[in-house]
Amino acid sequence: MVQFVSVENMVAFIHERGLENILMGIAGEIENDFKRWEQFEKQPRIPSHSEKGVIELMPTSDGETYGFKYVNGHPLNRDLGKQTVTGFGVLADVETGYPQFLSEMTILTAMRTAAMSAVAAKHLARKDSKTMAMIGTGCQAEFQAHAFKAMLGVTDLRIYDIDGHAMDKFEKNMSGRGFTIYRGVSTQDAVIGADVITTCTADKARAKILTDNMAGQGMHINAIGGDCPGKTELDKAILMKSDIFVEYPEQTWIEGEIQQLDKDHPITELWQVITGDVQGRKGDSQITVFDSVGFAIEDFSALNYIMRETQDTQFAEDIDLLALPTDPKNLFGMLS
Repeated sequence: MVQFVSVENMVAFIHERGLENILMGIAGEIENDFKRWEQFEKQPRIPSHSEKGVIELMPTSDGETYGFKYVNGHPLNRDLGKQTVTGFGVLADVETGYPQFLSEMTILTAMRTAAMSAVAAKHLARKDSKTMAMIGTGCQAEFQAHAFKAMLGVTDLRIYDIDGHAMDKFEKNMSGRGFTIYRGVSTQDAVIGADVITTCTADKARAKILTDNMAGQGMHINAIGGDCPGKTELDKAILMKSDIFVEYPEQTWIEGEIQQLDKDHPITELWQVITGDVQGRKGDSQITVFDSVGFAIEDFSALNYIMRETQDTQFAEDIDLLALPTDPKNLFGMLS
């Protein structure tokens, strides 16, 4: 039997444990795994692109446990009343190859992405940061807000989305959750006075969601919008005047904001900041950019956290996923 966390049970687990507590738990798991970054197998995600979107596999292993996530990104799904991103994940024992754990990863990916953003901001944003501009208020926005509140104490939000219904949704969902929300009339309006800017848009095209004049001294920019080759959110001029931090360069050069730069442009791997090998923020006037595209180790961390916290509880169920004949050489015998 393999333990499985369904969407229903993931929601129940969040209600039982509390969203911000889980976000902090996943963030702690990510930090611990980033500190042992060099132990992991690493490769860019494996994509299958189509006209309407992309389906990807994101694998990694620390030598004892193997994990992967299946995830899609289909921006036009929203016009069909469907999610633009869905996913599930698996952990397996390296020694035997047997799967050990299976989980939904649509909700879990939203939580791990938010937790990763907060981890990066912990190391890169100014310590007095209290105001965040959210450019894009789709499915990821509420999770981002709660992660920044839990880890950095950010409670003032300035939001803007080209879709007014998305902002309506965000304000309704966040009512009574300890935030002060200002609804901007434009991106320019929303970023005024922000310490942190999170860009989280989904369109798979080169765009300038943030222009050069919107990125002031001391800002931390959290660029997390759905990434793929040819998709960007930041004006190249912002990158040229900022210190840029990434997860796995080989993947970020393909899908991240740094697609716009020459390959010899200096970037820093975030794991080196988390271990203390490299300094992150060097002063209050520095502009920092976390060019996040999501990486398999983050999913590995999230899956391990959820497996540990739900194992042998009402939030995980056994599923009959493996064929286990009494005689390993007689698989056919199971049919009789």
